[in-house]
Amino acid sequence: MIKLFVGLGNPGAEYEKTRHNAGFWWVSDLAERLKLIWRFEKNYNARVAKTTFEGETIWLLEPQTYMNASGQSVGALAKFFKIEPEQILVIHDELDIVPGEAKLKLGGSHAGHNGLRDIHAHLGVDQYWRLRLGIGHPGVKSEVLHWVLKKPSAEHQTAIDACVARTLLAFEDLARGDMVKATLKIHTSKPPRPKPERKEPPLSTAAPEIEPIKSN
Repeated sequence: MIKLFVGLGNPGAEYEKTRHNAGFWWVSDLAERLKLIWRFEKNYNARVAKTTFEGETIWLLEPQTYMNASGQSVGALAKFFKIEPEQILVIHDELDIVPGEAKLKLGGSHAGHNGLRDIHAHLGVDQYWRLRLGIGHPGVKSEVLHWVLKKPSAEHQTAIDACVARTLLAFEDLARGDMVKATLKIHTSKPPRPKPERKEPPLSTAAPEIEPIKSN
């Protein structure tokens, strides 16, 4: 079962609506649905909320360390409450998935995501769950930093919001540890991909063919 839901992002109003804060959006919406109250815990340098589900305590966590040091908060709370890595779900933005889609996975590399990199370091293993929320890729590696720290377009924001709402429906399955059911809910309802722009055929500059005159 998942006992700790971690949303990744950067604190502060200037980052609130940026793509990198998609994980914050997810856990914030979950807390709102469950009618939970956030409080700041200095021992974890994080915003924390908790509830009970089928007799078990469930924690929600938003590290306030900035993205690159997220593992400090995750590691501290997990160690204090004896939460195993496989009982942790980290929700984060994912460049390699289009807006509107999400993927659930256990373990694997951090793929250059600095928040995951720091969580790897503090947990000492990579065997924790991740919910990867698609934010799309700018297409050029050099633009990635600017991309994640920028607000999505209106179209992308709508797609991401819909994805957050849809994947939140898997909360109870995640909390129970029924990852098969959770995966089905998260992976199957894919939005239609936008159609590529239609290109008009180029105008021909060749002279029209003239049919020869037939003699009787």
